[in-house]
Amino acid sequence: MTSDDAQAELRRLRSSIDNLDAALVHLLAERFKCTEQVGRLKAHAGMPPADPAREAVQIERLRKLSDESGLDPAFAEKILNVIIAEVIRNHRQFTAPGE
Repeated sequence: MTSDDAQAELRRLRSSIDNLDAALVHLLAERFKCTEQVGRLKAHAGMPPADPAREAVQIERLRKLSDESGLDPAFAEKILNVIIAEVIRNHRQFTAPGE
């Protein structure tokens, strides 16, 4: 493989990575639109922002999916924990006075 061939392949791969990153951002945005609705519903119903039982089920589900997909389940769990923490933070804003 020549240097030019390697550069062309690198550009192709990076373009795919860029497209996947964009898809991830769009998927996260859609996910947070849904979780915002959940947060509003929970606040209206007087439910707590966090649901540890649901979180545990989701983490186990994601770990299984990750393992089946060849992704490190521990890494996937870290990502989900970041997302869950942000969801809970967002849900708390709906239980603040004035909401």
